[in-house]
Amino acid sequence: MKWTEICILTTHEAVEPISNILHETGAGGIVIEDSLELEKKQRSQYGEMYELDPNDYPEEGVRIKAYLPVNSYLGETVEQIKSAINNLLIYDIDLGKNEITLSEVNEEDWATSWKKYYKPVKVSNRITITPSWEDYQPSKEDEIIIELDPGMAFGTGTHPTTVLSLQALEKHVKNGDIVLDVGSGSGVLSIASVLLGANKAYAFDLDEIAVKSTKINAKLNHLGDKIIAKQNNLLDHVDIQANIIVSNILAEIIVRFVDDAWNLLVKGGLFITSGIIQNKKTLVLEKLQEQGFEIIALSEMDDWISIVAKKN
Repeated sequence: MKWTEICILTTHEAVEPISNILHETGAGGIVIEDSLELEKKQRSQYGEMYELDPNDYPEEGVRIKAYLPVNSYLGETVEQIKSAINNLLIYDIDLGKNEITLSEVNEEDWATSWKKYYKPVKVSNRITITPSWEDYQPSKEDEIIIELDPGMAFGTGTHPTTVLSLQALEKHVKNGDIVLDVGSGSGVLSIASVLLGANKAYAFDLDEIAVKSTKINAKLNHLGDKIIAKQNNLLDHVDIQANIIVSNILAEIIVRFVDDAWNLLVKGGLFITSGIIQNKKTLVLEKLQEQGFEIIALSEMDDWISIVAKKN
């Protein structure tokens, strides 16, 4: 079978919304080539456990590659994608060069080539993420290993927004906690929460594929009974009292459910937010403080921000 690779050269800020657009239009898989990955390899305090080929990465910005089946309505699908990406300008999202190119690939090449971007990586003091097909042995006794199978649909868990979320969870999760993961994607934050001591994690995502992916990855890590994944719009109609709510999504979406997060957190509970680009930091901070949250931590990585807020 023939596939068309659509390649979009854009900014770090636009990665999440463009990836969502590609998922929604039926892309069979997504690869993200981030220029900052090469820099991070040189200056990470944890140190990546794999080699990166500079030829696979752009000089600046991010290349997002997705794979679409070659069929009679391919042209309409591509135009739909272009239109949806251009509409992101309405939300003040910087698209950068926004260069879009197309090329044809064989199914055999597409089905395996994306795996070269996914190797074991240490993302915090204790947490290492490894693909399910890699034979990784822990380097220390208290190391937490998270196995993921992204199924060509989600990130590898090493994007700065995810790393910031994982580092915050490592610092704040306590034994017996109840965690709500809003916009769960592959389920990596839910898995980390339970492995760090949480009693249960409830993973919510509007995307049915994300819910299935979370369930698969929960079973991979032998946590199928401790992670409850459900299709849901943010925290609508959720009535579970939680110690921690974590959400790694766009700033514009985070501010929409700050009040719901406040109502569902126990006294002293924490709201961990990530996916916030630098120029949207004030938007989220002001909304959290307006609701009554106390900001107890603010972390940065590359152009991204993570905020930990406490319900007093």
